[in-house]
Formats: sequence, C-alpha cells, structure tokens
Amino acid sequence: MIQRKKSLQCRHVDAGSCNACEQELTALLSKELDIQHYGIDIVASPRHADALLVTGPVTDTMQPALKKVWEAVPKPRQLIAVGDCAAGCGVFQKAYASHGGVDKVLEKPDQTILGCPPDPEKILDTLRELMNS
Repeated sequence: MIQRKKSLQCRHVDAGSCNACEQELTALLSKELDIQHYGIDIVASPRHADALLVTGPVTDTMQPALKKVWEAVPKPRQLIAVGDCAAGCGVFQKAYASHGGVDKVLEKPDQTILGCPPDPEKILDTLRELMNS
C-alpha cells in the first residue's frame, strides 16, 4: 500500500527573479488549476512549510534571507528550484549580483522544474509527484 501525504505546504522565496516564474505560480491558484484542490498550498511562514520553492538566481541581497528561510523550514523538508534561473542555467546566471542557482547557496535541490518560465501544469505535476512520493 502506498502511503500518501494528506497535504503539501510550500513556502515561496523570490531570490531575485524577473517575476515570470511568480506569474506561473500565481496561475496555480486559478480556478482552472486550483492547487488547493490537490492539498497543496503556499504558506506565509516557513515554519508551516514542508517544502521551499525558490525562483530566480540568488542575488546578493537575497542570499542571507534565503538562508534564514531555509533554516526555518522544519525537517524533513524539500528544496524545489522553480525555473531555469533557480536551477542554475538561466539568463541571469552571470549577472554581477547573482550567485547563480540555489545549489550555489543552499544545497542541491530535491526537485528542479526547468523552463523560462515553466508551465504551471508542469509545476503542479511536479508538486503532486513530490506529495505522493
């Protein structure tokens, strides 16, 4: 018998993105996709999260904040890079204030969702897979 989680609570951090990935995350809340219907939600506090969604390349100003949020997410936790920039292969990787992908600052993500920006359906499918694993 497969043990399934009842829900997946995600905290999102924009680590310096162009906001395209954030628009796709917002689309997940639309009536067409409705992530809450699947038991997935975006929470305001990292202390309530099971997973951290990171978008954008990690900029100088966001690096300390990202580390604090990651430390506040209780274990066991998942790190998810959403979009090419967070994955370390986006167009802003070599910008003067960019540290590159999330793996350069925290650790290797548990899941990477590629795309510039990734389709909301792809994000939802990945989150559902993570929830059921």
